[in-house]
Amino acid sequence: MTAFLANACKLVPTQALVNELWDCNPPERVENALQAHVSRLRRGLAALEPEVSAPRLITHPSGYRLIVEDDELDIATFLNGLGRLRHQHGTAQEIAAETRALLALWRGPAFGGSAGGPISQAAASLYEESYLSALELLFDCELEAGNHQRIVPELRELLVKHPYKERFRQQLMVALYRSGRQADALDVYQDLRHQLSDDLGLTPSPIMREYERAVLEQDPVLTSINPESRGIPLSPTPRHQVHVSG
Repeated sequence: MTAFLANACKLVPTQALVNELWDCNPPERVENALQAHVSRLRRGLAALEPEVSAPRLITHPSGYRLIVEDDELDIATFLNGLGRLRHQHGTAQEIAAETRALLALWRGPAFGGSAGGPISQAAASLYEESYLSALELLFDCELEAGNHQRIVPELRELLVKHPYKERFRQQLMVALYRSGRQADALDVYQDLRHQLSDDLGLTPSPIMREYERAVLEQDPVLTSINPESRGIPLSPTPRHQVHVSG
């Protein structure tokens, strides 16, 4: 079912479904086995919607297609809303509120954490990236709106799940610095440095080192507002030219 949901209203080729269900070990008479799966799925859908006469799952010569409207899928609402917010010219407070409403649609891992085959795995990865992107947009807007203290605990919780996500660490360093907690902001950088060294044998990126420098030197840019950078990952910049959203 996840393969069909990930390709709502799009044709899913028969061979792609075979790979999704059985990978490299298809059963004998795989066509019959696939048809049995589809029949069970059709019966399940019919039981969920007894009042609907037209079938949701349509057979085509080269595959199958599940008929689903955008407003019936939370993920479609989420992705469409995120795309709109990225280009919306509202206030930071308004965009933050709308982004939080979108994020409320996210109730856990995509497909309940059961990734399935290649189609489902690729879709789950895309959805997770979009979810993290929405969080980046949210915290950029919260910083721009002056809500730095509010997002400190939220960012700390996220970093437990995503310890190597440097964008969240950058946003946390800015939020702490603006809250008058310069030492704590520096600890965020040091924690990353130790984790990268101990776990992966790596060092923080140049842009992370620029954030550390900016905090150490109390660079005024840390308290500036740069709405144009909402949700856009920062690039390494020359000394004394760190651009921090918010």
